[in-house]
Amino acid sequence: MSDSRGGEFGSFWDQVVRNLFRWFGSIGQEFRTHRGRLLVIGIPTLWLGLFFLVPFVIVIKISFATALFGQTPPYSALFDHAQDGALTVRLTWANYLALLKDSLYLKAYLNSLLFAGVSTVIALFIGYPIAYGIARATPVWRMLLLVGVILPFWTSSLLRTYAMTGILKTNGLINQFLMWLGVIEQPLELLYTNLAVYIGIVYNYLPFMILPLTANLMRMDFTLLEAAEDLGARPWEAFLRITLPLSLPGIIAGAMLVFIPAVGEFVIPDILGGPDAITIGRVLWTEFFTNRDWPLASAVAVAMLLLIVVPTLIFEYVENKRERQEAG
Repeated sequence: MSDSRGGEFGSFWDQVVRNLFRWFGSIGQEFRTHRGRLLVIGIPTLWLGLFFLVPFVIVIKISFATALFGQTPPYSALFDHAQDGALTVRLTWANYLALLKDSLYLKAYLNSLLFAGVSTVIALFIGYPIAYGIARATPVWRMLLLVGVILPFWTSSLLRTYAMTGILKTNGLINQFLMWLGVIEQPLELLYTNLAVYIGIVYNYLPFMILPLTANLMRMDFTLLEAAEDLGARPWEAFLRITLPLSLPGIIAGAMLVFIPAVGEFVIPDILGGPDAITIGRVLWTEFFTNRDWPLASAVAVAMLLLIVVPTLIFEYVENKRERQEAG
């Protein structure tokens, strides 16, 4: 009796597994059709439209309004219906003009670009050798090294940034170690400096540089380096002529993944940089939540997005044009 029940139980789950495979197979066949491809494209497009495009349009609308303090929401309406039913549109460019007149906003933009640019370069110089070593490692070591790179993502970025304060403060680990070696006699002022901001951004965003580079270098044919060595090329010549050009797409992808979010970073400069590290993220926070000037804050946000998106689109256009010319 027990054998028959065991056989029925096994056949039941065998049938369940077979049905699941058939179901996944039918889904895969559906995605290969024209309707399936439209579905794959449509769902992300709908998601971006609802959670990026619609909020961005609302922010643009607020940026052309006038701040009204002491009421909710703290800005004027753009469209007003008169008593006779006529529609009046009230747009103001004062918020955008304020960005050009006040040097604080220009300084915040330049600081954000400086922090993001320098941090991206540092992350590239640190991340490239790591990615190259992971790509050349054996499969087992490659998996372990990738886990080590991804491991910091398992904790909150806020907690990791706060942990950096214990390392960079005057009685922190770095100063204690340098004083123990005898390199310095007095503790260095590392915390609340631009150097601390660079360290914090690189530490938090380094995996975004390593992972695209690793994926790109893993697809590289390393026998090309052996052929270059057989032809008499030195290691640095082989790197400059073979490895570096072939890894350029990974460098560009990693640089964008680090630079773009670092421009709008707020937490790291606020915790590690102190009051002098004025960035566009801190200005946004101050205007929205302290000054309650939503129209001006919206103008800052729109200008920041245009500052990032427009050069990126121009770069993509130039790259696509170059690739088409090379293909032709």
